[in-house]
Amino acid sequence: MMRIKKRSVIPGFGLSVGFALTYLSVIILLPLAATFIKTADLSWTQFWSAVTSDRVLASYKVTFGASLAAALFNMPCGLMLAWVLVRYDFVGRRVVDALVDLPFALPTAVAGISLTSLYSTNGLFGKLLEPIGIKVAYTPIGIWVALTFIGLPFVVRTVQPVLQELEPEIEEASATLGASRLQTIRRVVLPGLMPSVLTGFTLAFARAIGEYGSVVFISGNMPMRTEITPLLIITKLEQYEYAEATALAVVMLVISFALLLFIQIVQGRLQRRLGT
Repeated sequence: MMRIKKRSVIPGFGLSVGFALTYLSVIILLPLAATFIKTADLSWTQFWSAVTSDRVLASYKVTFGASLAAALFNMPCGLMLAWVLVRYDFVGRRVVDALVDLPFALPTAVAGISLTSLYSTNGLFGKLLEPIGIKVAYTPIGIWVALTFIGLPFVVRTVQPVLQELEPEIEEASATLGASRLQTIRRVVLPGLMPSVLTGFTLAFARAIGEYGSVVFISGNMPMRTEITPLLIITKLEQYEYAEATALAVVMLVISFALLLFIQIVQGRLQRRLGT
């Protein structure tokens, strides 16, 4: 019996898939493959020596530590900002909403220079913090500030549309059933928002790991203290040590992919749990 081929309701599947795979290969897969191929010029001993030197290990600690701290901080702050923008109508709300996207539009170098000017010892904020013993510019705290600045919009813009679809009537129904405000937020609001919050955290964390422009000015670039891995990669490229630079890039890629995959698995399990 001849099998009848089922036609898709939406035409153009083959063309769309072909275009998507071609785009993915040219823009993402080929550059990543070239990175691994260039790294293969090193022997295993040379590779291990390049990616585990004391200076490189210190840069991993600064890069991933500050990125994780900034993304974790942006989770509650981005959620609260999105809540205010969606749930409340106040004078200047549109201005605040537009300011959220400022880190997207602002060149990262300009952001770095601006943050350095504000938090240096003579800056507007720095001269207020210095008397109480807090130094921001040219310290790991400054790196955290820069990464928090560029990562906040990812959480806000990811949570905001989901929050807009969450009807206030659900919260009102919870209140009529005797739930307190805290119970409503913890048992009604947060479970529905957690997948989007985790997505925002993932995007902010991924962006922070590879950030260069806004960090390089405020960090001071002191080896073993405030030097980030992307700066080391740029330094090796300037010294024509291409294989060593790609080796660091491969390590960053593998670690980032593993962390993002873990977060995606957690997010998927959370979504399935909410679905059931």
